[in-house]
Amino acid sequence: MSDQSAFERARAESQSLPSKPDNMTLLKLYSLYKQGSEGDVTAERPGGFDFVGAAKYDAWAALKGKPQAEAQGEYVALVEQLKGG
Repeated sequence: MSDQSAFERARAESQSLPSKPDNMTLLKLYSLYKQGSEGDVTAERPGGFDFVGAAKYDAWAALKGKPQAEAQGEYVALVEQLKGG
């Protein structure tokens, strides 16, 4: 199985995990997925009272420079861990 297909399979499996991850793990999943699928963040950081948007932005921005293939591999491994595998 190619890395890309494993990444897409993990994305689908992340929607049906046995239990909902805590917020920090959800941010990690989000940031690894965005880095793996889009690369470095380019949008402006949300401001005002958009605390969730700002947290997501900060988590993704923290991965700046990480190669997409590396982020995809980490995402797949994290989903496998959360599945209990």
